[in-house]
Amino acid sequence: MAQEPDPERLRALEARLAEAKGSKAKPAAAGKDFSQAEVAWRMVLELTSGIMIGGSIGYGLDYLFGTRPILLIVFLLFGFAAGIRTVMGTARDMQERQLRAQAIETQAEHSAGTEG
Repeated sequence: MAQEPDPERLRALEARLAEAKGSKAKPAAAGKDFSQAEVAWRMVLELTSGIMIGGSIGYGLDYLFGTRPILLIVFLLFGFAAGIRTVMGTARDMQERQLRAQAIETQAEHSAGTEG
C-alpha cells in the first residue's frame, strides 16, 4: 500500500529546496503572466464573439417571426454592448493583476532594503 504524503514534511522539503536554490519559490497559484499581444487578442475575440452571438440570435428570431432586419439590428447592438462590457471587465482584471504585481515587487524591494 502507498503511504499518504505528510503535508508538513512536504512544506519543509520545499522550504529547504528553495533555500538551497538561493531564491524564494513562487507559489503554484501565481498563474501565468500574459503578454500584451495575448491580452489584446483576447479582447478582440471577446468583442467579436459578443457581436456574432447577438447577430446570430437576432437573425434567428427574425427568421422565426418574419421581422427582418429589426431584431437583427437590436441584438447586434446587444451583442456589441455585451462585448464592450466583457472587454472592460478583462481590462479591469488585468489592471488589478498589474497593480498587485507592482505592490508585491515594491514590498520585496522594501524588505530587501531593510535587511541590509
